[in-house]
Amino acid sequence: MAAGVRIRDVLVTGPAFSLGEIPFSHHGSWFCFSPVVALHTYADDVHLVSHQTGMHPVLRFVPTRGGAPAGAALTAVPHRLTWSCDGGRIDLAYETPDTVRLRGHGLGLRLLAADPVLTPFSGPYFYLDPVDGSSVLTVYQTGRRYRITLLSGHADRLGGELLGAAERGVVLPDEGEPWEIAIEEYETARAPYRAETSFEQVVKAARAEFDAFAEAVAPWRGPRTPAAELAAYVLWSATVRPAGFVTRPAVLMSKHWMDKVWSWDHCFNALALAPGLPGLAWDQIRLVFDHQDAAGALPDSVTHSEVLHNFVKPPVHGWALRRLGPAPGGEQARTYRALERWTEFWLTHRRAPGRELPHYQHGNDSGWDNATTFDPERVVETADLAALLVLQMRQLARMAGGLADPDAAARWTAAADRMRDALLSELWTGDRFVARGVHSGKTWSSSSLLDLMPIVLGAELPGQVRERLAAGIERHLTAYGPATELPTSEHYRDDGYWRGPIWAPSTVLIEDGLRRAGHIRLADEVSARFRRLCETSGFAENFDARTGAGLRDRAYTWTAAAYLVLAAAHENRQAGEHESRRAGEGA
Repeated sequence: MAAGVRIRDVLVTGPAFSLGEIPFSHHGSWFCFSPVVALHTYADDVHLVSHQTGMHPVLRFVPTRGGAPAGAALTAVPHRLTWSCDGGRIDLAYETPDTVRLRGHGLGLRLLAADPVLTPFSGPYFYLDPVDGSSVLTVYQTGRRYRITLLSGHADRLGGELLGAAERGVVLPDEGEPWEIAIEEYETARAPYRAETSFEQVVKAARAEFDAFAEAVAPWRGPRTPAAELAAYVLWSATVRPAGFVTRPAVLMSKHWMDKVWSWDHCFNALALAPGLPGLAWDQIRLVFDHQDAAGALPDSVTHSEVLHNFVKPPVHGWALRRLGPAPGGEQARTYRALERWTEFWLTHRRAPGRELPHYQHGNDSGWDNATTFDPERVVETADLAALLVLQMRQLARMAGGLADPDAAARWTAAADRMRDALLSELWTGDRFVARGVHSGKTWSSSSLLDLMPIVLGAELPGQVRERLAAGIERHLTAYGPATELPTSEHYRDDGYWRGPIWAPSTVLIEDGLRRAGHIRLADEVSARFRRLCETSGFAENFDARTGAGLRDRAYTWTAAAYLVLAAAHENRQAGEHESRRAGEGA
């Protein structure tokens, strides 16, 4: 949405968005404001939702007029959230990542504990702090406190020190003088809150922080890239500060229910951040490698209070690191060793005796959880895995060369050659790639886009293979992008997860592979269709390939990142073509 738009008589600037689609939050914060309170669960009211120890609604916000719910209109822009109704208004802005300020006039607010029941092991306890007079809610589910400090006006309290079921919270009036409060999330204790800046200054500072981020990650944005600023906001607002198992500033996949970092999603976020914020980009890479296990495997996912190792994710890291370039600050040797251990995990622990090709143990390992490639068997050698490892070993060879280790470079080059040759000799039938069951030895093809992902090898594939793969990708291409299951397949489902919907990572990998394979027209078309999809349907986890409608989690960072990566590359190509034309005219 363009700057300076009026929504129900509230003047807003910046990219306005629906709170049902994208949470309102701030860079570094572990909480957000949203009606989304659980998996696919939408409440009637906006809630403060914390993502520490999981996803937990903490406080419910009910604007009132005359003591009754007001049905206020919501307006969200990156630096301010506003409720408005018949001249009354409540504004909310982040002062710091763990502190928000609210002010209201002509509208009251019932600020209530989301969970009404306190038990010995769950729920909220509410009390008046005798030290500073603030109202404090301590919540079992998050293990954190939420302090409400009255800055001006009057407030009533409900449910102080009650046990069991009760309504607990603070009630701010809709009549009389304007009111203002601060809400903080913290652990056990901190100094009494003091307002050192005005509300207007808080809003101005929040806007400046976001504007600086948007300028860093998308300096090329303009009329041809109408979703760029909102994509930047999705990344900015989903970033959390280090806490728990999150060892570095991290971009969560979402501040809805997908509030983790999965071990391939982070690569796409890093690529979007790298041109303008290389330090934050490398934090995304390092975070997952911080949890690399003794076998060299990366975890399936990392979040505040949990690291899961029950599955892994595909080895896209060599592909991503080649695009990122050298590690900063003399960390090239450490990065090389971490990538080497991750690669050796696949070569040592994921190859059956006597086999050259590695295998997945489940579709989840591939990131394509329920793709039809895995229908006949689950423990499978697939062409996409071999192709990604070829790229990863090529990257190791390049890094070894940069570290003046020619023996290691030669070793990784030879290993990549062997795997590429095995991929072509064992899984290429002459017109398609097949998968092979590790236990049965049987092979099969499917109508999944996963079977076409070896296009990531680009020019390294023989010409005939590139042609066949490009033709197959074109058959998957709908008006909105490449469907993950052939739309004519009996297994296709509009909301089938990896059995039909369009996804950001597969799109970016395919676009890159096609471009390096020399299929520039098709790569351009894939990019253009996906960019238009995001500009129309936002940054959902995935999209209905027939209608373009967003599906599942509606504020997914790797989707926003994919848009920024593709849009930046397109804008750079346009600028290059323009310069070439100018040079030609001046010759």
